[in-house]
Amino acid sequence: MTIEEAQQTVDQWIQTTGVRYFNELTNMAMLTEEVGEVARIIARQYGEQSFKESDKDKVLADELADVLFVVICLANQTGVNLTEALQRNLAKKTKRDADRHRQNEKLF
Repeated sequence: MTIEEAQQTVDQWIQTTGVRYFNELTNMAMLTEEVGEVARIIARQYGEQSFKESDKDKVLADELADVLFVVICLANQTGVNLTEALQRNLAKKTKRDADRHRQNEKLF
């Protein structure tokens, strides 16, 4: 699935199953919540925290997909074409960071 197809698929799901988009502020709060769930899994799976019983059924892929879903919702409702935005972002990073990371001793 391309990013454009993902945006169309999420929009179709919202229009049929979700009834309508939550407003932008609600979606921003939901995005923060979902990123927190990703952070919780990362802290336990790759960090030093131990899993609580209530965390053991959480799957990183599912939580990352939740983040992506809300990001797509925000893009759709604010008129952002994520394909174009990502292409512009990568071009910016490539120009800005052409030598930066290769010169970073911490990465070697």
